[in-house]
Amino acid sequence: MDLRQLKYFVQIAESGNFSRAAEILRIAQPSLSQQMKNLEEELGVELLMRHARGVTPSELGQQFYDHARRILEEVDRVKDQVRSTSLNPSGRVSVGLPTSACRGLGLPLISAMAEQQPKIALHVVEAMTGYLDDLLQAGRLDVALLYDHKAFEHVAWTEMMVEDLMLFTAPDHPLAAKGAIAFRDMFAWPIVLPGAPNVMRTVIEQFAARNDVEPIATACDSLPTIARLVRSGRALGVMPHFAFMDEMARGEMVAVPILDPTPSWRLSVVVSQRSMNPRGSEAVAKVMANVIAEMVEAGTWRAKLKGEKARASVK
Repeated sequence: MDLRQLKYFVQIAESGNFSRAAEILRIAQPSLSQQMKNLEEELGVELLMRHARGVTPSELGQQFYDHARRILEEVDRVKDQVRSTSLNPSGRVSVGLPTSACRGLGLPLISAMAEQQPKIALHVVEAMTGYLDDLLQAGRLDVALLYDHKAFEHVAWTEMMVEDLMLFTAPDHPLAAKGAIAFRDMFAWPIVLPGAPNVMRTVIEQFAARNDVEPIATACDSLPTIARLVRSGRALGVMPHFAFMDEMARGEMVAVPILDPTPSWRLSVVVSQRSMNPRGSEAVAKVMANVIAEMVEAGTWRAKLKGEKARASVK
């Protein structure tokens, strides 16, 4: 016995006629008759009494009708409740944002969540992407924006975009007036990078290895300290354009494109399938994907979206 058979029986009992019920249910009458025959054989009772004017429920059939009707109504109520929950998710969702993206993305994301999903309590965690990856694997984050994330079980992800890395200098640095610099040439100057195993460090070292370059650089895991070193002219920094937009707007830094080759990394919205609030996590991931896509399309975030448009495709 299944819900389909219950639905068929209820419709036949209410229609009083197989042909009318078959028309309403949009199935062939022979198939409908066979389904009812199978149901009666399974129960071992006659549910419908056939006569010249059609059919009516037997005494046991009437009892079965009452139960079947209540079951179908309860199923409909459950469906409505689940749909309502999916349309209006609530609860706490923890979101990890890389330090280089949090300053520019944090406010737009929080604002969009307050407008679109006001019942979700957002907990934003800022850290280097490698640490965020570890937190996600440990089940301590629900959603994260990750650079070149490691594939592992129990996550779903949407690759959003590819972002080029740039060389940042103080405004009075000799390189500030250059239109671009070759990847190999930039290591002739003091450079500061996050330490291993940070993704930024890994990306630069991989590019260096493929181009026979020795990437000598000071290690620093503090973005504010990296910013101070660059502003002071004591070192050059390698970051995406998005990381130091405020400093550039204030005239404190200059971004110099890196060529031959241009180092880049991929950004993905990653969702933990171990989340205690899966609907809330999916809602947050979709809002984040849309906010990021809008910022890229507006030119605020300099990156190339994956495909024509990487919007709200997280499952």
